[in-house]
Amino acid sequence: MQLPEILIPATPVQVLLPDAAAALPLVCDSPHSGTDYPADFGYAVATADLRRCEDTHVHWLWDAVPQAGGTLVHATFPRSYIDPNRDVQDINPAMLADAWPGPTTPTARTLELGMGLVATHTPARQPIYARRLSAQEVAHRIEHYWRPYRQALGEVLEAASAQGPRWHLNLHSMPSNAYERLGRVAPGPLADVVLGDLNGRSCGSEFTGRVAEGFRQRGYTVAINDPYAGQDLLRQFGAPSRGHHSLQVEINRALYLDEHTRELLPRASCVREDIASLLQDVAAYVRHAGAAHPTPSSVAIAH
Repeated sequence: MQLPEILIPATPVQVLLPDAAAALPLVCDSPHSGTDYPADFGYAVATADLRRCEDTHVHWLWDAVPQAGGTLVHATFPRSYIDPNRDVQDINPAMLADAWPGPTTPTARTLELGMGLVATHTPARQPIYARRLSAQEVAHRIEHYWRPYRQALGEVLEAASAQGPRWHLNLHSMPSNAYERLGRVAPGPLADVVLGDLNGRSCGSEFTGRVAEGFRQRGYTVAINDPYAGQDLLRQFGAPSRGHHSLQVEINRALYLDEHTRELLPRASCVREDIASLLQDVAAYVRHAGAAHPTPSSVAIAH
């Protein structure tokens, strides 16, 4: 198969900043809502099926982040090309045509579902490729897509925590058949919103509870860590003991999206308005908590 020439993307990641005077230590990122499919992707499945991997329109739902004083980071490329929410070693060597030059530590999810750093299967278990990828292809995706996203997010979070604690919302959407997709029996209806904090390891319980209550006050059902507890970005950037709070937010796609066509439903604008309102509550919490609870490092510097 002859693939197009490998090109370097112009803008793999977008960073939307608040007005400097209103800036808060609040960062939101959407790693899976990108829809710019690179010409060298070389996939062999229907585009409509591949697009079911997307968290389509999530960064649009949360586009009021800068108005609330936060920074919004989002990928422009699709997660099925390379997933910035997976560890760089989460590669199944069986998908490669030649040897990988470094270590690989594929997770069970990667081996069973094909949803690692570079996905091999769609959510419906369809093979994405009719070939094996070269190590050079995967290395290119890491260098020009995965790494710029992680670097941009890391720099924004580092800047946010320069004077004290920080709060990070990792934004996603989930399919309405999430339990089925995960191969699990649903214990009941899927919640409208699932918050993940790695079972308390990436975020303080107070912030998780505040965000949950904010959604509930607006009429949404909320679950915590079920069926999604969080992934690699939370593991890398969440450290509650240091004042670094990272919380994953999953919105049920059936609330705002036609899951087959990827088109917005009439209710989508209402969901977006509710999120904009919620962000004002989150901003108020961050202003209060940031002033009341400096990090241990900032206290040490002050002394």
